[in-house]
Amino acid sequence: MEKAQTILIVDPETDFLDWVQHQLGTPTTRVITATKADDAYKIFCREAPDLLITETHLSPFSGQDLLVKVKQRDPNAVVVLTSGFGTTQSVIESMKLGAFDFIRKETLPFNLKVVVDAALKAQAEMKAATTFKPQLTVEEHQDSIVGKSVAMQQVFKMVGRVAHSDAPVMITGESGTGKELVARAIHHYSGRSAKSFIAINCAAIPEQLLESELFGHEKGSFTGATGTRVGRFEQSSGGTLFLDEIGDMPLPLQSKILRVLQDGEFSRVGGNEVLKTDVRIVAATNKNLEQEVAKKTFREDLFYRLNVVRVQLPPLRQRLEDIRLLAEYFLQKVATKKLLPRLQLSEEAMRVLEGYNWPGNVRELENTIQRSCVLATSDLLTPKDIPLGNEQPGVPVAADVATGGMAPEATTESAIEVLLKAAQTDPDVQLLPWLEREFTLYAMKATKGNQVRAAKLLGITRATLRKRIERFGITRELTIS
Repeated sequence: MEKAQTILIVDPETDFLDWVQHQLGTPTTRVITATKADDAYKIFCREAPDLLITETHLSPFSGQDLLVKVKQRDPNAVVVLTSGFGTTQSVIESMKLGAFDFIRKETLPFNLKVVVDAALKAQAEMKAATTFKPQLTVEEHQDSIVGKSVAMQQVFKMVGRVAHSDAPVMITGESGTGKELVARAIHHYSGRSAKSFIAINCAAIPEQLLESELFGHEKGSFTGATGTRVGRFEQSSGGTLFLDEIGDMPLPLQSKILRVLQDGEFSRVGGNEVLKTDVRIVAATNKNLEQEVAKKTFREDLFYRLNVVRVQLPPLRQRLEDIRLLAEYFLQKVATKKLLPRLQLSEEAMRVLEGYNWPGNVRELENTIQRSCVLATSDLLTPKDIPLGNEQPGVPVAADVATGGMAPEATTESAIEVLLKAAQTDPDVQLLPWLEREFTLYAMKATKGNQVRAAKLLGITRATLRKRIERFGITRELTIS
């Protein structure tokens, strides 16, 4: 007979607890509930459940505090935290404290059972595992990585998991996705946070100067070396050294970086003394280093040394639900920095931002918001105030829905004209039903099956969306794709 499993659910909302009990309760799964953190801890001590799922906002202490108490009692406990509005900081700190996962409540109707199955499987495999007990920073940290999308939540979780170790981290992603911000977050949440974080762009410094920048030099080692210089590896000892654009580092220097990673030793340019350093390396690149290794432009042994942990940042076009959040964040940032009143974005302006492809990613969005604030003629930003790409304010660029590419001249009117002409060439086409089905299918694909987001994208209720999915029979097509 299959052994019964016990799941403890903690949430102040009794309706939510009833829903979870209905979703998870089976003859082989016992679900017990609590509405307060102290009661939940007593139940955990008494029942030793296989899985604890807890809301972060509880009384008389938080879900994170409950996580700490549970982990102190049982280092192998599997705990999933939930929240209706988890911040970047709360996600990272929860993962750093040893949470198995952090799930936004809005996604639970779609992935609750998947998460539970994965957590229970992990619980069975982690009986012999040890747990990390970090010391959290006491000062308030201003979030600098902004995002609530699934892709960014995964990034936050990875930061929390890797922060406590000294393992090298490779951050990859397109230019402008925020690789240095992630590197700084890893340092901030690590045990090295009291020491220096030093960033150096390997592509911005001439080859003949980069070695001196990294390792320092002795007086007279080359023309112009009028004194001894301490390099970045010495300056960042005990802390973190961020090597941005590592894929552009010259091959001769790569071998010296490898030596530091292997032995923690180096010499200054023109010097014979072997120096020691204790530094964590975080590297970043927008290149495909596997391809660079194949082309012999990047050392394979260095690649494997740096690529111990990989953090892949998604481009902004793959996290459209974060655009509003980022835009509001940058508006607040401009207002704070310039000591000015905070401007507002009209819904039409927000739609322009959400309809653009953002080839420059988050950096381009920030620059766009800054230019909009400079050029604004009122406290409310409208589409005419939004300069996109090479366009001037007032000439918004629409994204091509079908291809994801840029279509500078596209407008709603021209799109309607094209569709009507297409319908005229084929008398069998029923344009409105076809548009309704295609837009429903596209919205579901674009949001990866998230009905809440798809309904919002279409401007309809979730109930209406479900009816359309059933009426058009697109469930099977979504499953196949």
